[in-house]
Amino acid sequence: MLSFGAESFVLLSKNLKIKIYRAIILPVVLYGCETLSLTLREERRLRRIFGPRRDEVMREWRKLHNEELNDLYCLPSIVQVIKSGRMRWAGHVVRMAERRGVYRHLVGKPKGRSPLGRPRCRWDDNIKMDLQEVVCGCMDWIKLVQDRDRWRALVNAVMSLPFP
Repeated sequence: MLSFGAESFVLLSKNLKIKIYRAIILPVVLYGCETLSLTLREERRLRRIFGPRRDEVMREWRKLHNEELNDLYCLPSIVQVIKSGRMRWAGHVVRMAERRGVYRHLVGKPKGRSPLGRPRCRWDDNIKMDLQEVVCGCMDWIKLVQDRDRWRALVNAVMSLPFP
């Protein structure tokens, strides 16, 4: 019987870890990512998916820095992939017919009273924040989606953002 504890995962080679990451972790994390509303806490968790690294000089475990992760694995950040997928899906939803339920949910306003405290971060708020990172936050993104070529360029620009 195979058992993969923290000790046994450390013993795996880097290439095998990357294969496990691509085959198991990425599909699970990215399933339905277009509809996720990520908070900063969740983004930090996703960045630390590879776990700690043993420092041979100090003989201690330490967290990998983002630059190290980017250099070691040469894959786009999960956060970038999620943001790109979310923007791509937003383009599809906005161009749908108004009678579709997904469209009504996106542009509709919730009925009833809202709970006390700060409002939750909604899906379209995340789209606006993603656009601000690409320096298009001042535009009306729903009108911007109608130009497919320009929207596709913005989605690709999200993928090329520097690793945070």
